[in-house]
Amino acid sequence: MAKSDTAQATASANDSKLKALQTTIEKLDKAFGKGTVMRLSESKVVDVPVISTGSLGLDLALGIGGMPRGRVVEIYGPESSGKTTLTMHCIAEAQKAGGLAAFIDAEHAFDRVYAEKLGIDTKNLLISQPDNGEQALEIAEHLISSGAIDIIVIDSVAALVPKAEIEGEMGESKMGLQARLMSQALRKLTGTINKTGCCCIFINQLREKIGVMFGNPETTTGGNALKFYASVRIDIRRIGQIKEGADNVVGNRTKVKVVKNKLAAPFKVVEFDIMYGQGISKVGEVLDLAVEMEIVKKSGSWFSYGTSRLAQGRDAVKELLLDNPELMAELEGKIRAKIAEDDDALTDPVLAATEGDDEGEIDD
Repeated sequence: MAKSDTAQATASANDSKLKALQTTIEKLDKAFGKGTVMRLSESKVVDVPVISTGSLGLDLALGIGGMPRGRVVEIYGPESSGKTTLTMHCIAEAQKAGGLAAFIDAEHAFDRVYAEKLGIDTKNLLISQPDNGEQALEIAEHLISSGAIDIIVIDSVAALVPKAEIEGEMGESKMGLQARLMSQALRKLTGTINKTGCCCIFINQLREKIGVMFGNPETTTGGNALKFYASVRIDIRRIGQIKEGADNVVGNRTKVKVVKNKLAAPFKVVEFDIMYGQGISKVGEVLDLAVEMEIVKKSGSWFSYGTSRLAQGRDAVKELLLDNPELMAELEGKIRAKIAEDDDALTDPVLAATEGDDEGEIDD
């Protein structure tokens, strides 16, 4: 009998709590609009919309198929590592899908000719070259708030110089001004970015901490705010040169690591070629992934597909694929089909989860 009374009392208390909760939710809906607070089971769960990076391997490494919309992304690395090239490919892909793009050129170094070579429609690209950091972030806020922009790139955080520093004397110390500017801006921007579904990419540079004896001395500029607000952080580095002949350098071999990912598994690594004047080499990526998945067989320096030999040497096969777009499309289709079948199809060195390998990472 006592157990029954206890159960009834508990049920009655739970009913009272639920009624009070429902009343509160109704008040919130009236004050702030329907759907302000809802149960997760009531909300429609959808896949995160993305914008392709222009790199098949990096799209796969990100785990969701590209750069997430409605989120903040940070791309950092040493000089001439391919940061701006990667963002230009993202802009080109967004435009191909019918989207509008904006580029905040704080470094005042935008190359229109190179952008057009990478497939950007420069006639429909919005570009701003602001005078100071506050102006740059104010422009970005207005563009994002419009709801019309699909992707915005800010190049770069290091060039977002606070107005007080520009107006001050040369050599005058202005400690922490840029970090405070970034912290305030991101507090304002993050909610708007999420509501409008705009993909906001910050390009950042590397600096070295003075007096670091142990661990990695590298750090990014602009304080810690961007590290926390970014849903995805990408480390991009040049690891080698691509040559034609003995001395003619025609591109770079580039390594990209997803060091932070709130939407899928982080710490994945991908390598691809960036060719001068062309950007990311799609044929090189397709070939590398096809070999990795054993769609294309490699024996010594010879490459074969099915029963036919393709060519001898990686560069020769790349030329063959460039001349045969149907064959390349067929290989790409098989790669995507294999990925859909089995998420574990990729292993080192083309794409690998390098969990626990923190020696080369920037401290968060």
